[in-house]
Amino acid sequence: MVVGGDGIARENSPFINSAELGRGNTYEGKNMALFEEEMDSNPMVSSLLNKLANYTNLTQGVVEHEADEDSKRKEVKGPRMGTFIGVYLPCLQNILGVILFLRLTWIVGTAGVLESFIIVFMCCACTMLTAISMSAIATNGVVPGPEFGGAVGLCFYLGTTFAGAMYILGTIEILLTYITPSAAIFKVTDVSEEPEAMLNNMRVYGTCIIILMAIVVFVGVKYVNKLALVFLACVILSIIAIYAGVIKTAFDPPDFPICLLGNRTLSKRNFEVCAKFTESNNETRTTPLWLLFCDSSLLNATCDDYFTRNNVTEIQGIPGIMSGVLADNLWSAYSEKGSIVEKKDQPSVAGSEDSKMGGLPYVFTDIMTYFTMLVGIYFPSVTGIMAGSNRSGDLKDAQKSIPTGTILAISTTSFIYLSCIVLFGACIEGVILRDKFGEAVNGNLVVGTLAWPSPWVIVIGSFFSTCGAGLQSLTGAPRLLQAIARDGIVPFIQIFGHGKANGEPTWALLLTAGICEIGILIASLDSVAPILSMFFLMCYMFVNLACAVQTLLRTPNWRPRFKYYHWTLSFLGMSLCLALMFICSWYYALIAMLIAGCIYKYIEYRGAEKEWGDGIRGLSLNAARYALLRVEDGPPHTKNWRPQLLVLLNLDNEQLVKHPRLLSFTSQLKAGKGLTIVGSVLQGIYLDKCTETQKAEQNVKALMSVEKTKGFCQIVVSPNFRDGISYLIQSAGLGGMKHNTVLMAWPQSWKQTENRFSWKNFVDTVRETTAAQQALLVAKNIDLFPTNHERFTEGNIDVWWIVHDGGMLMLLPFLLRQHKVWRKCKMRIFTVAQMDDNSIQMKKDLQMFLYHLRLNAQVEVVEMFENDISAFTYEKTLMMEQRSQMLKQMQLSKNEREREAQLIHDKNTASRSAPAAEASVAAAVPEKVQMTWTKEKFVAEKHKNKDSNVSGFKDIFNMKPNQSNVRRMHTAVKLNGVVLNKSQDAQLVLLNMPGPPKNRKGDENYMEFLEVLTEGLDRVLLVRGSGREVITIYS
Repeated sequence: MVVGGDGIARENSPFINSAELGRGNTYEGKNMALFEEEMDSNPMVSSLLNKLANYTNLTQGVVEHEADEDSKRKEVKGPRMGTFIGVYLPCLQNILGVILFLRLTWIVGTAGVLESFIIVFMCCACTMLTAISMSAIATNGVVPGPEFGGAVGLCFYLGTTFAGAMYILGTIEILLTYITPSAAIFKVTDVSEEPEAMLNNMRVYGTCIIILMAIVVFVGVKYVNKLALVFLACVILSIIAIYAGVIKTAFDPPDFPICLLGNRTLSKRNFEVCAKFTESNNETRTTPLWLLFCDSSLLNATCDDYFTRNNVTEIQGIPGIMSGVLADNLWSAYSEKGSIVEKKDQPSVAGSEDSKMGGLPYVFTDIMTYFTMLVGIYFPSVTGIMAGSNRSGDLKDAQKSIPTGTILAISTTSFIYLSCIVLFGACIEGVILRDKFGEAVNGNLVVGTLAWPSPWVIVIGSFFSTCGAGLQSLTGAPRLLQAIARDGIVPFIQIFGHGKANGEPTWALLLTAGICEIGILIASLDSVAPILSMFFLMCYMFVNLACAVQTLLRTPNWRPRFKYYHWTLSFLGMSLCLALMFICSWYYALIAMLIAGCIYKYIEYRGAEKEWGDGIRGLSLNAARYALLRVEDGPPHTKNWRPQLLVLLNLDNEQLVKHPRLLSFTSQLKAGKGLTIVGSVLQGIYLDKCTETQKAEQNVKALMSVEKTKGFCQIVVSPNFRDGISYLIQSAGLGGMKHNTVLMAWPQSWKQTENRFSWKNFVDTVRETTAAQQALLVAKNIDLFPTNHERFTEGNIDVWWIVHDGGMLMLLPFLLRQHKVWRKCKMRIFTVAQMDDNSIQMKKDLQMFLYHLRLNAQVEVVEMFENDISAFTYEKTLMMEQRSQMLKQMQLSKNEREREAQLIHDKNTASRSAPAAEASVAAAVPEKVQMTWTKEKFVAEKHKNKDSNVSGFKDIFNMKPNQSNVRRMHTAVKLNGVVLNKSQDAQLVLLNMPGPPKNRKGDENYMEFLEVLTEGLDRVLLVRGSGREVITIYS
């Protein structure tokens, strides 16, 4: 072999012709000729490495779109983003959002600083633990794009979609409450109807904005992406403004006075002056506030009782960080819906109970508040941690950037949230914190009142950031759905994989807008947030679960590079997610889990084989291994005994099952419980029969599913049929999960010698099951047995109990009657009394025995008297023995015929050969005798053979039957008569199967005895127990 480095040497080689040389190039030179066969299916290592080196994970979604539009750019540029731009900032932008600006102050006011701290800490810990699990996944090989983790995909998609709805609702809330309240379409005069009108405004505006955003996303995605930086700048500026405002309150708190009546907070919408009356020019005048509580502007007017008894006071809304207001805000102040926001330590005189609250300018709470509900509302503000991993294709080094960027972003936002809670509690008066829409501070955004230089920084900043976040959700969610659809995991959403020619997900966008609209119609930010929390928590739970399972199973391909990962963190994360789901809302949690369960079962049912099945499959394998090791290898306790079947099937030349009813009977007997192994033997050499084996296995499995037989299929290829069955009996099953009973069909054509499953194989199988201490069931006339769809409306299952070999006979009818085919059949037990038995006592004993066994059956004792052996029995035995002898003779004469043909052949060759050969000595070989013959010898031999044959056949007709055979035949004939008399109309007859003779010469007679025993019966099940006790009278 010439070294493949230089082409010339190869060309000049006389051993490789030009045709081979041309082909040789495909085999990477002749160095690897030894592996030529493998190279068709397995690539060379060098070419594999080359492919991997050139692998680029295309940038996702938007960049493909841009590349398509800018046709000048022929190829997509390589990934180029670092950790900061590619992961940190997108995560930061996604995490910080609407809740921080619109609800965080209210959460702090309602739950108090301590409980708010707990809420935020729990949620941040949950996302941090999930980020660690995600980092482990990201560093375990090349990270695929948005389809990263097929299982979590749908939960993540629904979460992102509802997040879009929440951002849009936030946008409208900022617009209508803080920017232009006059833009409201539904206006009301009565304060009590205001919440409902607000919700309707949300619905109308929300629907318009969704349509507008969908058009923007459809037309120009790249503009959304370019605006992302602007939106991010808004968020960062707003947060800086909050911190700046906090610092300013230390030496110069802003002037936001609050008006209190007694300890009740007043809404400053309809009055300016916080006083009951004013004095000017020594004249006392009532204020607009007076008019709100009294029926006229006169000083002697009839006023609200509480208004009369309490003074109006004015306090500073933002006393500042040095004021010590933190101590008042430490504890929670949960309240019922519609209760007035009150200052705890302010003096107040209670008014009469009957005074009406409605229509008075108090600040009311709009919803009932409690700890768990606040968790649900707050959680969406920590979501968004997957923003980095969704852009994995755009990153220079995804495995390094995703963990670093995501964990840094979570740390930063956690710090911002936790510090904001403390700072809000330390700077702002409690009643303002609890005032959700800033009614006490002239309808200002509460966070805005704290900000520097102006509340408008926050209002405008939060408006743009929520608007942008909504746009980005509407951009990202359809791509996510498209990726899942194209992955083919969930078959019914595959239509959403299609889109415009440039890959834009049109159908997915429509569905996303539709789901968003559901969120908009709910209309309340506080109601949408918990739904969103559910989906994200579910998604994070799956991520943690996947990591924990992979580690605990020690899956070989699970080798994350992220060094701070440990399975306990994943497990803790998973538990925390589950706890938070039920804390937020137990009924939402149950619904979300039900949806996820349905999706999982649907995917399993449709048989989509994707990467996320592997974890569950691994878990099942581990559980199975654990269970198998726990199952004791020894014999099971009598109480636990049930037939674990090995079903021996016969296949025809097309590898189809000859007796499908055998499998029907199996499923009726097992009813899906216990172990069933369906085995069959193909004759030949495995290398030649590979394809046939696979075909046979497919056919058997197909039939098993049709017949609803739950079990395993095992096809064995063996040089001869007999050994194959022996292998199955010995080796089928695994560990403690081994069969203890063999079920087979009676060989109907055993008298035909050419039948491959001949009587010899059958008798040997009977012997082997006995040797292996296994029970044996032989179904005679199997094709007459019922299918699974038939129903017996009446009839009996008759048990003929002749010998006790473990009680299997009793158990089988009981098991059969569990199945609907046999349910209506009655069980009858017959036993045979000999001459010296007391049949009445036997019947009583048997009834008592059955009573203890807790079996319902009719009992009958049949008396069999000793009588003379009939001529019929003699004749039957004689015919049997004659037939057997005749077959032996025929076998002999066949050998003779072969020998004769050989003689003639030799004679012909001898006559042609040299004369000297005639005197040579004969060399005898058994069965084939090669001699050199003279004519006289040949004739004499021929006559001798003829004589011996004739005398052999004469002997057959003169023979007398063997006495032991006569006795056996007598039993068979007598028993058959008794059984026929009682059980001819039974739906099924179960009989003890006598064992084969110890002397192998009588095997064929044994078959005849069994044939006689069961003659004239339709369905017979011959039962041979294992000798072990299989039924017990103890509970």
